Amino acid sequence: MLNMTNTIQKTKKIGGSLMVRIPKDLADHEGIHEGDTIQLEIKKVRKDWFGAFKGLLPYNKETDRAHSKYE
Repeated sequence: MLNMTNTIQKTKKIGGSLMVRIPKDLADHEGIHEGDTIQLEIKKVRKDWFGAFKGLLPYNKETDRAHSKYE
């Protein structure tokens, strides 16, 4: 049975490769040591933009001048 622990980390470029760090507390929890072979599941995290543009009005096709110019 696989024991799955999740973390979100940024990649860092080292030479021609990308590196991902494993936090110490996660490595300790999973018993991971230098030189161990591990299995990773790679999944790109999508940014959540909800609430990022406070005060921005909802899109309205009738009042958008730029949109009507190209239709």
